[in-house]
Amino acid sequence: MKSALIVIAAALGICSSTAVLAKGNSHSHSSGGSHSVSGHATKSGTYVAPHHATNPNSTKSDNWSHKGNVNPYTGKEGTKQ
Repeated sequence: MKSALIVIAAALGICSSTAVLAKGNSHSHSSGGSHSVSGHATKSGTYVAPHHATNPNSTKSDNWSHKGNVNPYTGKEGTKQ
């Protein structure tokens, strides 16, 4: 009986730690220079779907749209100079 309780406790521990890791991985890109943008309507009424964007800074060469960079969410290569 005691060994069965130990096995159950171990299984629950593994399941809960896996769930925490999975939850953490879903946001792994957001802490490295990008952020999520919520869906919103523009002044003209056009709806913009939720998306990810690079964090603002003083350079444009590290944006996903710049040539030589790849958007990690879509896999698209940058085209802007």
